Amino acid sequence: MRQFYLLICVLSISLMHAQNDSIYFWKTGVLLEKRSIKTTDLDSITFKRPTPAFVTICNQIWSTKNLDVSTYSDGTPIPQVTDPTAWANLTTGAWCFSDNDPANGAVYGKLYNWYAAAGIYDAASLADPTLRKKLARTGWHVPTDAEWSTLINCADPNANGGHTIPNIAGDMMKSTTLWTPFSSITNTNSSGFTGLPGGDRLYNGTFLVIGLTGYWWSSSENSTTAAWYRTLYYNYSSAARTSNYKTSGFSVRCVRD
Repeated sequence: MRQFYLLICVLSISLMHAQNDSIYFWKTGVLLEKRSIKTTDLDSITFKRPTPAFVTICNQIWSTKNLDVSTYSDGTPIPQVTDPTAWANLTTGAWCFSDNDPANGAVYGKLYNWYAAAGIYDAASLADPTLRKKLARTGWHVPTDAEWSTLINCADPNANGGHTIPNIAGDMMKSTTLWTPFSSITNTNSSGFTGLPGGDRLYNGTFLVIGLTGYWWSSSENSTTAAWYRTLYYNYSSAARTSNYKTSGFSVRCVRD
């Protein structure tokens, strides 16, 4: 996951009777804009820091947004696959927007198959794990099944990592907005995880409805065709542990190394 920061550098240059400042706007090492201005024309300069996109939960640091990248950490592109038949037959990484609608990506991030979460980008890396890339940016990684269990047990010690249902970890992990209302459920987000109901893409390439569920991959395999993930539901308080086909399209959250 990439996190961008805005760095503003102010260089003062004294000239005879007036002082001119050059203000440089940078993003990820690229100069976006330069402005020359006299400090005498300014009342003040305010530096606004971006809202942190991570939260500490029981000694783990988790991202609070779903991943929204289209390359691996080294810049290798991950293909966008919209066709359902092509999606269902993949054995390498791919991503899509829920319902193939970019507007959903702006809110919920992208959906990835497990091959993308595992960094499998070609036939060689499918066969040899040492050749695989990283989906998460440097310093972060796709959480293991055990790391998910730690998070869920922190929210509800009786949840047993999502094995035990019912539990109330889900209510503590869901965002307080965007979820379809259900009469007996109150989403508190007391953990700070801010889980979003981004839906999913089934192994056959069809989509499920946004607002009802949120699915997140782990990096842990269950078999040659399936991997572990976690689910939050609009109509249940639980956080559930399940495995599904690697061709499914789920959201990804990252945890710090």
